[in-house]
Amino acid sequence: MIVRIVQMTFREECVGAFTTMFEERKQTIRGFRGCTHLELWQDSKQPNVFFTYSHWASEADLDHYRFSKFFKETWGITKALFADKPQAWSVGVRSVG
Repeated sequence: MIVRIVQMTFREECVGAFTTMFEERKQTIRGFRGCTHLELWQDSKQPNVFFTYSHWASEADLDHYRFSKFFKETWGITKALFADKPQAWSVGVRSVG
């Protein structure tokens, strides 16, 4: 499993546009092959900073989403709202025990 975390900082006046768009598109993202979990987090001290937190069955499934027409369209809209460069991490989940 791959966990993907993306940090995004928006211009303050664009927060509403982003959250509306996310609500409209989250079910489509969740419907992509291999997506088993998706959440949107908002920073408790900086309300214009958000994180997407998602689980993917494999790197191939994540890449299928990242290279899709839907993602390219969504990311194009999203990045126009940014106040700062986004950061992203993909991490594998290991069982410790």
